[in-house]
Amino acid sequence: MAGNQNYINHVALVLDASSSMSHLSRKVVEVADQQIAYLARRSRELDQETRVTVYVFADKVECVIYDKDVLRMPSLKELYRVGGMTALLAAALKSQRELAQTAQLYGDHSFLTFVLTDGQENASHHCPDAPARDPRELAEAVAKMIETQEDNWTLAVLVPDQMGRREAMRCGFPKDNIAIWDATSTQGLEEAGQVIQQATEKFMVGRTRGIRGSRAVFSTGAEAVNKDTIEAAGLTPVDPSGYQLIPVARDAAIREWVIESGHTYRTGGAFYQLSKSEKIQARKQIAVLEKTTDRVYTGPEARALLGLPDMEVRVKPDHNDDFTIFVQSTSVNRKLVSNTRLLLML
Repeated sequence: MAGNQNYINHVALVLDASSSMSHLSRKVVEVADQQIAYLARRSRELDQETRVTVYVFADKVECVIYDKDVLRMPSLKELYRVGGMTALLAAALKSQRELAQTAQLYGDHSFLTFVLTDGQENASHHCPDAPARDPRELAEAVAKMIETQEDNWTLAVLVPDQMGRREAMRCGFPKDNIAIWDATSTQGLEEAGQVIQQATEKFMVGRTRGIRGSRAVFSTGAEAVNKDTIEAAGLTPVDPSGYQLIPVARDAAIREWVIESGHTYRTGGAFYQLSKSEKIQARKQIAVLEKTTDRVYTGPEARALLGLPDMEVRVKPDHNDDFTIFVQSTSVNRKLVSNTRLLLML
């Protein structure tokens, strides 16, 4: 596609408005409004046109805002009302079917939908928007729809528990497009909002690098990294003479091990291998190591590659056959774990 094409993002929020959401209804409005404000800011900063659609669903599915410029969005305060059952599958089908009718002329269009629910599907078979009455057929219809969506479509869902996760996988949602949130508290909903924001950030930054859709929108970890994402992120490897990989033979403090290995310790010059889930601050640099070649990639693109927003976030060292994550250490006594490696920038 020519470089002068606009990026146009169609972001949809599909929100559960069943009766069980009533204790969270004020918070839903607040979190959705925050997400919209954030989208407005990022669409200006990244010069990406963003249009927002909002569906609410209970016994039936209702589109309350359709493809509206994010800079002109109202608050959802008057539009979100709870009451009824949970027509989750009908909501997924109707939102995607209707959005698919959006014109995609001129520009690089991409569709990103987040479905948020606090319960199991229990009403779609009565719903006028559902294409079938049998729950099994409905699940199959969703799976078929997801399977046949073009590469510029991303459909993600936030569910309340493992059972919801299994249901979503049965309906064909890619496993890394499913997140579990704590539906019992406003704190849980606040955190769900952060997860959506992180995923949106990763999506919008990915857009600037030519990524049009994602089947791993919630993954922040090594499994989000592969050869394609490295190329798409425009990463170039660090010159091999600029770093050294040092095996860690026992648990030791980082400065002590660097000196013991015959090097000088510079604060910020040593990166430890991520070996457990931990929080990584916005200012920390990340390096990604390709296992087969020992090539190292670093810089802000390496953060973007892992889908890390420019704020503190928890990252898992998820098992990845091809890549290892290293995190910059800014302390002298960071404990290194034996049988990992240390990346030293020379």
